[in-house]
Order: sequence, then C-alpha cells, then structure tokens
Amino acid sequence: MNQTTVSAPPLAAGPSRARGKWRRYFWGYAFVLPSVAIFLLFLWMPIVKGIVYSFYHVDFVKGNSYVGLDNYKYVFKDPDVWTAIKNTLYYVGLCIVIGFWVPIVFAIAISELKRFQGFARVAAYLPYVVPVVVLYGLWRWLYDPVGPFNATLSWLGITPINFMTDTRWSMISIVIMETWQQFGSALLIYLAAIMSIPRDWYEAAEIDGAGVWSRIWHIALPSIRNQIALLFMLQLIGTSQGFQSQFAMLDGGPNNTTLTYALYIVRNAFNNFNYGVASALGVLMFLVLGILALIQHRISNRGGNAA
Repeated sequence: MNQTTVSAPPLAAGPSRARGKWRRYFWGYAFVLPSVAIFLLFLWMPIVKGIVYSFYHVDFVKGNSYVGLDNYKYVFKDPDVWTAIKNTLYYVGLCIVIGFWVPIVFAIAISELKRFQGFARVAAYLPYVVPVVVLYGLWRWLYDPVGPFNATLSWLGITPINFMTDTRWSMISIVIMETWQQFGSALLIYLAAIMSIPRDWYEAAEIDGAGVWSRIWHIALPSIRNQIALLFMLQLIGTSQGFQSQFAMLDGGPNNTTLTYALYIVRNAFNNFNYGVASALGVLMFLVLGILALIQHRISNRGGNAA
C-alpha cells in the first residue's frame, strides 16, 4: 500500500515572505512617514496637550499646577461663556437662514441659463478668491455711516443703519458679508451635481408639460439632496467655529453681541492668559464638533452608497 508523503513548508517561508513584502513597500512607507510625523506633531499633539492642560492651571513661569475639574466648573459658571454660546447659535442660525440657500438658488438659476453660463460661474466664484484683508476693508467701507449702503438708503428715503455699531445689525452684517464671499465654493458643488442630471429627465418633463418650477422641484432638488445634506452638516461645523470675521471686523463688539465661542477661547488664552480655561473650552468644543463630524461622515457614506 503506497503512502503519499506531504512535506511541510520550509519554516523560513513565512518570515521571508514578510521580509519581501516589507522590501516591496519600504519606499512607500518612507515617503509617507514624514507626512504622518508632521500630522501627529502639529495636529494630534496639540489636541492631546490641550486635553491635558484643561486639568491644570497653566503658568509658564512658575510651572503648571493640577486643578482637576476646576477649569470645567469655572466654564459652566462663567456668564460670558453662555453669552458666547448664545451668540454662536444665533450666528449659525443666521448663516443657515440667510446664506445656506443662496448657492442652491444661484446654482439652479445658472443651470437654467441658455447663454453666458460660463461667465455666470466665474462671476459667482470670484468673491471667494478675494483676500480677507481686502474683503474686510471693502465691507467696512460699504457699511460706513456715509458709505454706499447708507447713501442708497438715504436716497430711497430710508433711515440709515449703523451696521457696525447697532447691536441688532452687527451679526447680520457679518453674515451678509460672509455669504457674499463664500457662497461661490458651495455653488460649484451644487452646479456640478445639477449638471450631472441626465438631460433626458428634463426633456421628458418638458414633453409632459412641466414648467421651470416643476423641473426644479421634482427633478433638480431631489437629485442634489445628498449634496444639500452634506454641505448643511459642513456649514454647521464651519460656522460653529466662527471667529475670524467677528475678531477682525468688531472684536466681539458692540457689547459682546458678536462674541462667539471660538473668539472667547482666544480671549481667555491670549488676552487673559488663562490657558487652562481656554483648553477646557476647546475640549468641550472638540467633543461637540466631533459628534457633528461623525454625523457628517455617516451622511457622506450614505450619499456615496446611494450614488
């Protein structure tokens, strides 16, 4: 009776295979390693140190002292924190009500143009490339008590508005400025989604007697719903970190009406030198934005699967 003998594989096959794979990908890892090191050094290390500092009274001269949860207790008792939260929520709400629908409306309008569509795209995107220094100077002049806006209101017989000093108008003025500057980038995303809609759908709708509004409501808007949901979450995340315009235009004034949460963090850190409290504020913001980022990630995945 013949027996077949099966020889065992060499013991060195596994390690040699691993060494061969390592040699194959060595240069890829070598090129990626600097980027990973920079990412960890300049992004994640500050995040970790911020979490650690939130439990300390930070003093770069006498040294840090552990205070436990005192910084967080101070944050929840500080009335200015709640003012900043209220202003931030108001700012986010204004950006959604005033600015969120502007790129959608312009994208649909441009997609319906029969002529000069390329010119309209460029004209809508141009404000986005304006440097912020020029932007703030331009809008300070437009909002000036004797500037073009108030001159136009006076010509129409309307009482001029103190856009920068009136507490009712200060935040609205910032949102209008940011909407004018930033809607162009979102417009291109919406326009690309609309232009990818098969033209057969529009032709079939026209044959059935559908007008412009019917095509927009039943074809264009449902087709870009994933982009709308995604950019809505991105706008929530972006506007909840509002800082630059409020700081550059009004520095949180007048009367703290434009004092946002991110601006209050900067004030605690670099005006009051209270780095522990600023770190605690940053950690709380990090947690909230982390939750929003997870929601945005799920929406993005859902949109990709739907596509």
